[in-house]
Amino acid sequence: MAESETCPKDYYQQTSIGSGGGTTSVHVTALDGLVNVNSLFTIAVFVGLSLTVPNQHSLENTSSCDASIDTVKKLLVFEVVSFSFFLFSSLVAQGLKLAINLLNSKDVDEAFRAHINIKALRFGMMASAFGSVMGCLFLMLSMVSVIEIRLGVLSCGSKPAIHAVTTLIILVSSALLVYISTAVYAFLQ
Repeated sequence: MAESETCPKDYYQQTSIGSGGGTTSVHVTALDGLVNVNSLFTIAVFVGLSLTVPNQHSLENTSSCDASIDTVKKLLVFEVVSFSFFLFSSLVAQGLKLAINLLNSKDVDEAFRAHINIKALRFGMMASAFGSVMGCLFLMLSMVSVIEIRLGVLSCGSKPAIHAVTTLIILVSSALLVYISTAVYAFLQ
């Protein structure tokens, strides 16, 4: 009997990476998801960059609530740093995917099995996750600057700006806490 007849159809996709216990297809899927999310955040970065217009007036009626040129500069810096972290994260994830795919293509008999050092894979995945977290933090900071430019600086006491920033910080921080907790849990298992 041929090996394909004795094994379930998805046997090779379920095969362990080296001696690490994880599966190749699960890691590639996780890396794909990370790259896709980073791509969406990168779009947000470029939207933020389009808002870096000096001397723009806020929606508040007083000119004292307008953001200074320093706020616009901070926005630009936070957007560039955020983009850098997302690019770092995506490139690390793409590199890991490339390694898995190239190692899979070497052995025709074991088409979906990659012999990868699980410690190196985990380190790369954590580095990629770290880049995404840092990118999100800097993206959040840049969004605070966008809110100050559009709705008025926080020191002015603009209620819409304060509500928007508070909501942004609570939701993004909560999501990052869940993401970090999940990543650390998966890393330790």
